[in-house]
Amino acid sequence: MNVLRTSKIGETGEQLACDFLQTRGHQILDRNWHSGHLELDIVSEGPDGLHFVEVKARTAPVTSTVLDQVNVVKQKRITAAANQYLNKKHLAGKDVYFDIVSVLFDGQTSVVRYFPQAWIPMYL
Repeated sequence: MNVLRTSKIGETGEQLACDFLQTRGHQILDRNWHSGHLELDIVSEGPDGLHFVEVKARTAPVTSTVLDQVNVVKQKRITAAANQYLNKKHLAGKDVYFDIVSVLFDGQTSVVRYFPQAWIPMYL
């Protein structure tokens, strides 16, 4: 799979994830937010607080689960990015959640799965 195709899959997956979250009452605050080498795919505000959402867009067939792909190392990076985000945007004290949205492309169809509160960081 070439880089352009992979990039298009990622962009399309993130847009589908945003659409999905918005249908559930989320307001998208940021997409692809960077601070140095840290990145957040989607930051949204839901009725219950802020959501830091990792998007995993893949094409079928897949050999590992989404939860395996967002391992402890990845979780720590996302948590560090969330800390930076909260500090830079002066949002400390808000309720925060770490979610995953999986988008699986299989031919002409796509399946979106939502994993709310996929993990709870040990620190924040």
